[in-house]
Amino acid sequence: MQIAQIVYVVDDDEGIREGLSLLLETTGQLVKSYSNAADFLDDYDKTMRGCLILDIRMPRMTGLDLQKKLNNCGASLPIIFITGHGDIPMAVEAMRQGALDFIRKPFREQDLLDRINQALLIDASRSKQQDDRSITLSKLALLSERERQIFERVAKGEMNKVIAHDLGISERTVEVHRSQVMKKLEVRTLAELVRFKLQEEISTLS
Repeated sequence: MQIAQIVYVVDDDEGIREGLSLLLETTGQLVKSYSNAADFLDDYDKTMRGCLILDIRMPRMTGLDLQKKLNNCGASLPIIFITGHGDIPMAVEAMRQGALDFIRKPFREQDLLDRINQALLIDASRSKQQDDRSITLSKLALLSERERQIFERVAKGEMNKVIAHDLGISERTVEVHRSQVMKKLEVRTLAELVRFKLQEEISTLS
């Protein structure tokens, strides 16, 4: 089941929260707002999809503090900071820490909406990549130890007879295992098998 994207607004200014919520709801966006960073952090989990609109200056836990905590737990939600005129050095630091953008107060509504749309596209792309990685790893988990050996060597372009010789099995046995590997991974050609191996390597690095 696909998880809905939500725009999360974290700002200690009630007027800002209400104004942003109204603006976003009129454009058809799902919105959830918080008056402080700690409350959002209590709610956060890695399945959240959407983006985070975050005030940079808040009491107790600042926007930067929240960003660092989210980074430490591997969060992938794109963050757009809302900053005052005196917060630019902090905003630059937020960008270095991975924020998508920062918008200075007072801001044009359309500028914010454009950034949010960009953030949601990025989130959707990241979500698809995560789903693809999960599918790749779940299929690989179906392989037996011998099938895994065959998969690794076939993906490197080794011939069946070479694999058979090195593993001390018949060429026919290699062919049977190779057929099972392709069935479990749901690929039909050698090129697709090689691409699957590349996807696994990307998943391991991510």
